[in-house]
Amino acid sequence: MKIVVLAGGLSPERNVSFASSTMIAQALLRKGHEVAMVDSYLGLEDYEHPLSDLFRLPPPLPDPSIKEQEPDLEAVKASRKLKSGSLFGQGVLAACEMADVVFNGLHGESGEDGRIQAALDMLGIPFTGSNYLGSAIAMDKNYTKRLAEADGILTPQWRTVRLTDEAIEETERCQSLPCVVKIPNGGSSVGVFICRTKEELGHALQQSRRFGSKVLVEQYIQGRDIFCAVLEGESLPPIEVMPKSGFYDYKNKYVVGASLEICPAKIDGAVEAQMRSAAKRIHELLGLTAYSRSDFVVDDEGRPWFLEVNTLPGMTDASLLPQEAAAVGIDYDTLCQKIVDASLADRREGK
Repeated sequence: MKIVVLAGGLSPERNVSFASSTMIAQALLRKGHEVAMVDSYLGLEDYEHPLSDLFRLPPPLPDPSIKEQEPDLEAVKASRKLKSGSLFGQGVLAACEMADVVFNGLHGESGEDGRIQAALDMLGIPFTGSNYLGSAIAMDKNYTKRLAEADGILTPQWRTVRLTDEAIEETERCQSLPCVVKIPNGGSSVGVFICRTKEELGHALQQSRRFGSKVLVEQYIQGRDIFCAVLEGESLPPIEVMPKSGFYDYKNKYVVGASLEICPAKIDGAVEAQMRSAAKRIHELLGLTAYSRSDFVVDDEGRPWFLEVNTLPGMTDASLLPQEAAAVGIDYDTLCQKIVDASLADRREGK
């Protein structure tokens, strides 16, 4: 098949997307596909050949390593020759229309929030992952947690705070501590703050203005960070992550060796069953397809608390989904092929 791997985009997870997408492209090439990796935001404005040669002479793949710092998105915008408000760079949609399927390697709001899924769907272009509606709901932690809570899935108490001066002052005065401040549509722990003092809370709320006009302020649950993926409708063995310092933030997620990862997680069988059931149920509630990954904290009493679900989980060499798949004998290349096959089947069924 001819496959375009969409990468990059314009979100704080841009660098992570490049790392995931490079490894995905390499895996699909090893599977015998014709593959071209395209930056969805910068597009093909520097591609030196006719577009018809895209799969015969694809752009070179970048270094899959991830920089420790988040990207400077203003610099990315300034570097684009196409001066347009479009999130699609030059030639991106034309390239996608040439493909048998688009492998969505994007992360964050420029590729994981349903907008690109809707655009591809309207153009009749098959793509990997969930549809536009499930993606949009899952991207907003507030809506996802509402559905989870209504279905009886244990999730930390939370409220949405609009970042006006008055709301920030009221939250600093009344919020119980410790708590977690997080942007509702973020990923890779970008825009996440653990606050144990009123000063830390005030700082977190002010800093969150860089990302948008509202945040979630959530009950802090002390416990073990455990993650559970769903692949082709079935949950995989959970994986536990133990950062060597701090919490599971951007650096601890993507710097090799910064965290200890144990798969399968060493947890009680009943707790594992409850977590796997919750991950599968969230996947079903949101109408997700092909694959997803849900994040949990298991407290000292052995209760798994659901935090959020990721519709396009990381696919880097430090990512969790590939490790969970490996635990049941699915190697990385086969995982990528399964995602393609399951997604195409779902598109044919109108999911």
